[in-house]
Amino acid sequence: MLTTQMVIFHRPKAGSTAVEWEDGAGFDPGDARSGRNPRCGVFDGATDSYDSIRWVGQLVESFLGLEPEGRPDLDGPGMDAWFGRLQQQWLDRAPVTFASIFEERKFKEQGSFATLLGCEFGALDSDHPRWWAVALGDAVLFHLREGRLVEEFPPMATGDFGIDPDGVFTQPSQRARMRAGLRFATGHLANGDRLLLCTDALAAWAVQAASGPGPDPWKTLVAIDHPSDFRALVDEELGARRLKNDDVTLLRVSISDTPATVLVVCQP
Repeated sequence: MLTTQMVIFHRPKAGSTAVEWEDGAGFDPGDARSGRNPRCGVFDGATDSYDSIRWVGQLVESFLGLEPEGRPDLDGPGMDAWFGRLQQQWLDRAPVTFASIFEERKFKEQGSFATLLGCEFGALDSDHPRWWAVALGDAVLFHLREGRLVEEFPPMATGDFGIDPDGVFTQPSQRARMRAGLRFATGHLANGDRLLLCTDALAAWAVQAASGPGPDPWKTLVAIDHPSDFRALVDEELGARRLKNDDVTLLRVSISDTPATVLVVCQP
C-alpha cells in the first residue's frame, strides 16, 4: 500500500512579516478506516482584495473538510455547490462594523479573491493508485517520477502567470466565471513519485528554470528539507531577479510504500 507524506514550505514577500503571508496551504492525511482519502491544497490570496488572509483561511479549512459541512467533491457540480456555500459563509461572517466607509465599500463591491489548486489521492491500496486535481488560477502541480517531470497541471507558459488569473471570488456574481474556469486532471501514482504544488511565483520560476541551462529546479525543490533551506533558495533567486517578489509556497507530496516512522519538527 502506498502512503502520502506531505510537507509545506512558505515565505512571505520581501518586506512583509510572517503574519502578512497571504498564501495558504494545508493537507489532510486521510483515514483509510473511514475511506477518507488524503487531500491537500495551496491558495494564493490577492493582495489588493478585502481581507484576503481571512478568505484564504476559510478556503483551506473548507477544502480539507475541517468544517462541519465537509469537503467538496472534485467535480464540476461539487465545486460549484462549494463555491455557493463559501460565498454565503463569507456574507454570514461579515464584520458588524468597518474601519472606514472605504473598507465597507471594498467589502461590498470588490470582496476577496484567491487562486486554488487542490489534489486528492486514492486507490492507494490497489494496483492503480491515482491522484485527482482541480485548479482555478495560476498555481501549478508538478508530478515528478525518477526526477523527471511527467505531468504539469495546469500547463503554463512563462508569460501566462499573473495575467488576470481565475480564482475563487467572494461575490456570487462571479459564479459563472468560476465554473467556466475550473480545470481538472488525474494521473497514475508510483512508489517514489513526488508532487509539487506551487503558488504562482514559485511555479513561474520552476517553469522558467526547467527550460533554461541552469540547475534542475526539480532536484532543487525535492532536496529541501528545512524551512531555512527554502528561505535561502527564495533569497538567492530574489537577489538574482529570477523570482518575482511575492508570497511563495511549496507543498511537497512524497509517495512511498513505507509508512513514515519518524516525525520531524523544524524550528522556523
